[in-house]
Amino acid sequence: MDLSVIVVNWNTKKLLETCLESIYRYADNERSFANAQDDGKWEQDDEGVKGINFEVIVVDNGSSDGSQAMVKKKFPQVKLILNKANLGFTKANNQGIKIAKGDYVLLLNSDAYLIENSFRKLLDRARSIGENFGALGPLLLNEDQSIQQSAGFFPNLPQVFFWMSFIDDLPGGQLLKPYHVDHDNFYKKEQEVDWVTAAAILVSQKVVKEVGALDEKIFMYGEEVEWCYRIKKAGYKIYFSPVTQIVHIGRGSSQKIPTGAFIGEYKAILYFYGKYKGKFFLQIALILLKIGALIRIIIFSLLGRKELSKSYVEAFKVA
Repeated sequence: MDLSVIVVNWNTKKLLETCLESIYRYADNERSFANAQDDGKWEQDDEGVKGINFEVIVVDNGSSDGSQAMVKKKFPQVKLILNKANLGFTKANNQGIKIAKGDYVLLLNSDAYLIENSFRKLLDRARSIGENFGALGPLLLNEDQSIQQSAGFFPNLPQVFFWMSFIDDLPGGQLLKPYHVDHDNFYKKEQEVDWVTAAAILVSQKVVKEVGALDEKIFMYGEEVEWCYRIKKAGYKIYFSPVTQIVHIGRGSSQKIPTGAFIGEYKAILYFYGKYKGKFFLQIALILLKIGALIRIIIFSLLGRKELSKSYVEAFKVA
């Protein structure tokens, strides 16, 4: 088995269906040609579709929107793990990783979908890197085809300061190795980074067996940073590469104002510091996060963005 694709779902039936349809359209040779013969509508892309030996594992976190029945009916070849409740992103992915048979594991969000044969391109690039390959993230696009930030550097104190003070958003901010790289030019060529988003991250089974899977103490948000930290600590390298593009809608199962994301990220930073940096640096990070939240509360209040301001009030409480 070349690849195991793990998709965690929680009440994103329509998005999940689009995700799975794109997988079997672009990555499964037999299914693609079968569909073409059935309806005559599907055409092979210019580069051709080379089949790879892969499996898809969907882990459903107790959805109530008909997701489970949809997968069983439309995608019977999918391995479906059914949880009775929402166990969280990390635990669900780890359930998939545990039964994965592929040489490589790709975590793919249910609100992402392929627009080309990304699996083949990711595998080819990973294999070409060699023994020091740790993880690889593709170029993620928003639905309007704009570049989506998807990589960054570890949240050391300077990076947290740059982030909280908006300094890394200034022109040339990518040179500061920011926690979140939010500069489009950065994503136009391959980069060695500290982490890539778990919305689409390829990791070899060799690395997973050596460093372990995701940290289940993190329910959601920031789990990829902690995972990549262990991967790099073990001597492997993390890469972002525009070798292929995947569309990621973002917040498919979250609210429009991502209060949970803000709070989750703050919690993840504090957990990271508590686990790896010690109490002294944890306290400094805590202060920086509080200052950053306060600045955002003031700015968004002045701009009339009351909902965003309220979100950072909640983040301030966490910090």
